[in-house]
Amino acid sequence: MTTHPTKAATARLRHGLTAAAALLLAGAGAAPAAAAHRPAAQSDWLYVTVTDGDGRSGNVRGALLLCDPPRGHAHASDACTQLRSSGGDIHGLPHRDVLCPMIYRPVTAHARGQWKGHPVDYTETFSNSCEMTARTGVVFDVAP
Repeated sequence: MTTHPTKAATARLRHGLTAAAALLLAGAGAAPAAAAHRPAAQSDWLYVTVTDGDGRSGNVRGALLLCDPPRGHAHASDACTQLRSSGGDIHGLPHRDVLCPMIYRPVTAHARGQWKGHPVDYTETFSNSCEMTARTGVVFDVAP
């Protein structure tokens, strides 16, 4: 029997992982309470997740994308290059001209982090993973 996390559980997981990423980026020597209240290091980073379905339930997979230097993501270098070309704006990523199957199997892409010191919080549901990749490049190409 497969169980799916509730919306609240998924939100807590995302919040906890984002907080953990911020602490890691803030520096190892700082006290945890102080690190949680000061901005993370000046590097660009996003915690990206892809949820099968509409984002309320389903299989969630994700990766911490670090861009200074690129690491933590299967295609970190390419994803960081694509994000740099759009100034960190996921909506501004160039759309690829591809033919996607007309199969409705929704996926929800979510990114939270910072780019050039500005917070990033992006969520969008696509009709299938092909459409997501055509619109967002490799940024959300996380291992299943």
